[in-house]
Amino acid sequence: MLYITKVKTYSVKKRASKVKMADFAKPPAKGRSFRDFYHSLPHILKTKDIRALVDAIVAARKKKKEVIFMAGAHVIKCGLNPVIIELIKKKVITCVCLNGAGIIHDFEIALQGKTSEDVAENLKNGTFGMGKEPADFINAAVKEGVGKGRGLGESIAHAIHSAKLPYKNLSLLNNAYLHNIPVCVFVAIGTDIIHQHPSFDGSSTGEGSLRDFHILVEHVSRIHNGGVVLNFGSTVILPEVFLKALNLARNISAPVKDFVTANFDMIHHYRPSQNVVTRPVMSGGKGFYIIGHHELMLPFLAQAVIEETLGKKKKE
Repeated sequence: MLYITKVKTYSVKKRASKVKMADFAKPPAKGRSFRDFYHSLPHILKTKDIRALVDAIVAARKKKKEVIFMAGAHVIKCGLNPVIIELIKKKVITCVCLNGAGIIHDFEIALQGKTSEDVAENLKNGTFGMGKEPADFINAAVKEGVGKGRGLGESIAHAIHSAKLPYKNLSLLNNAYLHNIPVCVFVAIGTDIIHQHPSFDGSSTGEGSLRDFHILVEHVSRIHNGGVVLNFGSTVILPEVFLKALNLARNISAPVKDFVTANFDMIHHYRPSQNVVTRPVMSGGKGFYIIGHHELMLPFLAQAVIEETLGKKKKE
């Protein structure tokens, strides 16, 4: 053990340190505004990432660049439509992408101000997903709208907007339609409850979803040099669609790089990690993966974006 006497040390004061006092959080304070709270967070790890993402969204809005919002249906089920709608009204979001379940929950909210059935209970007797109104309305809207040349999202958004639905002010699709924001819907046949009904038309659904894919490609082609792509809670379909849309945009147009992506989910998933956060920005840009419940993270992100946008406007 004599070698221990030969150990070399140095002063820790000379060593580089990753965390400094300037990075520390500020202590809690009664009556603090959200903006002050946001700026009181430590400049470390995920709060540092969120700050960078918020700054990228604010910059994209200022430069009139694309901010594409992709979301799984759970986001709508969590009661977050008012948050997304406000980001549309504030001209932050430029394109919305949903899966097939998203349009069902959105319609149910417009119809009755509530959604989400007890799947386990209704599955016991074969009544799961057999509600009449969602299938009749959405399947008819798709068949009519696609027949008139619309995409899937626009077909349903137009139908909700035109119908006398008591809670359509809470509909994401209706508000997107009102503000001329495209809603692109990507359906996997057999995954959604309305596919169980005789009114379902697979050919119209497929054609409408393909048209929405072409719309998304156009928007993805414009994220070059400052755009942002957000994915909340879609673990397979939307990350896969986005990757192909990006590839097609690069194939047929100018280079699409130097943009920011972010994936928000409750746990870490392989597909969005690769197809949203990592692969798309390898030729330029930055990707973030942030873990947290949607009902917490989306309102937090949205409020930070609104505060930073308004705050910077006041300073200017």
